[in-house]
Amino acid sequence: MTLHSQMETNKSVQSFDAVVIGAGLSGLYMLHRLREEGFSTRVYEAAEDVGGVWYWNRYPGARCDSESIYYNFTFSEELYKEWTWTSKFAEQPEILRYINFVADRLDLRRDIQFNTHVQSAHYNERNNKWEIHLNNGTNITANYLITAVGCLSAANVPNFKGIEKFKGEWYHTGKWPHEEVQFKGKRVGIIGTGSSGIQAIPVIAKEADYLTVFQRTPQYSNPANNYKHDPEFIKKTKENFSEIKRLMRTTPSGLGVLHTAESAIKLPPEERKKIYEQAWESGGLAFQFSFADLSTNEQSNETACEFIRTKIKEIVKDPEVAKKLMPSYYFLTKRPVMDSYYFETYNRENVSLVDVKETPIVEITPKGIRTAEKEYELDMIVFATGYDAMTGPLLKIDIRGKAGISLKEKWQNGAKVRTNLGIATAGFPNLFMITGPESPSVLVNMPSAIEQHVEWISDCVKYLRDHDIETIEPEVEAEEAWNKHCQEVANQTLFPKTPSWYTGMNIEAKPRGFLIYIGGLMAYREKCNEVAANGYNGFSLVSNSTVNK
Repeated sequence: MTLHSQMETNKSVQSFDAVVIGAGLSGLYMLHRLREEGFSTRVYEAAEDVGGVWYWNRYPGARCDSESIYYNFTFSEELYKEWTWTSKFAEQPEILRYINFVADRLDLRRDIQFNTHVQSAHYNERNNKWEIHLNNGTNITANYLITAVGCLSAANVPNFKGIEKFKGEWYHTGKWPHEEVQFKGKRVGIIGTGSSGIQAIPVIAKEADYLTVFQRTPQYSNPANNYKHDPEFIKKTKENFSEIKRLMRTTPSGLGVLHTAESAIKLPPEERKKIYEQAWESGGLAFQFSFADLSTNEQSNETACEFIRTKIKEIVKDPEVAKKLMPSYYFLTKRPVMDSYYFETYNRENVSLVDVKETPIVEITPKGIRTAEKEYELDMIVFATGYDAMTGPLLKIDIRGKAGISLKEKWQNGAKVRTNLGIATAGFPNLFMITGPESPSVLVNMPSAIEQHVEWISDCVKYLRDHDIETIEPEVEAEEAWNKHCQEVANQTLFPKTPSWYTGMNIEAKPRGFLIYIGGLMAYREKCNEVAANGYNGFSLVSNSTVNK
């Protein structure tokens, strides 16, 4: 029996105006907005509680790389002022406490069903409803399906030969246990030196008997130089709420950080170095915002690359290790990383570095990891191997639109991703994606991007109700035009020139493509507002009267 026929024979199927998948920051705000507008809404969340990626990413050293005073909602001044961050860059436990605070403060849990996977969502063209099947066997229907699954929630555990034979413990940073993991007295191997690996490595090194780092690609990283906020700073921040909200909604990054100078190559070397030194000491995002042309001008970019390579030489005592840690790709074109004593960690006697480009990993053995050169005996393996980003979380769900075509088929497993504004895709009426592919998403401050998307979607759904419109979906021509614009903007930068998870290169056999709108949040917001102001130009709207003829 098909899902459609099951729905039609079961007259007691529960129905909602909207179903939201995911109870992270985006799912919570979406629920709040829809409830405020009077829409019956249910959120389904696979985890036991709210938090999204911050529920799962509990690995040692997990920390946000946006300044804490910008990593929060600004739709409510009261909510903003009731919460106090303790440090410049908040750690995972504090961020999770904040998300729980929001859920409690807005009484959101009563409309969230936890421990529940949405296995499939099929669009029924006969009644224009989304028919949703849950892992507990329950079937429900909704007028609108809204995905709030995040961009980095599909953990990537590479299919290493022999992994099932390993006799020790192994963990993925994106699916970390809730109970404390003990490193003391153990030989630990960690595979991966992206953001999560760079955050975890210094912490694990302090506790483990010995740590072996298996690195494929060295990273440009600058110090976070984190510190505790003093009460006076917090007081001024809360008093300055309106300005912080303005910055989060009007700057390209969604942060209160602007570029220091226009071009790195237009300054004398001494002046340029001075700016870099100041940014390095300041820590955090300051370095990547040193000059406006670091992502567009190869010569300017190389000045930043060389500065960081020089810092690595100065910090790491062993010249051979320092050489292995030096990146050669364009700065910024992989996810910018900030660290707390990452390079210094390689000066410890209990830490060694293995370059798996020189000596690839051959297999996981019962005792550890075998490379082309030797076997490393280990008690524990940590996979800091990242995520199937952007499309991965969406394609894990069996989403089918008109004529039963799946999202995976339409996008050809990621080879031909097409959306309008990164919010919706043709052939899937009344489906909205929060921070979907071809939106600014991971290249801007996520709470800023989330607020913009949620508010646009909720305003759209309200418009549909107020104008008696049954369905909305992008026009094919509009999403082709948006895709072309996204690619044109990206190709004006250095980003597409570097293999990264931005382009899908971290996942074996995944089609390559740059699936992020890189024009900045401010320009993107203006485009979205323009579309809405013009009666949702680029979308096909079908009224109830037309449907019922």
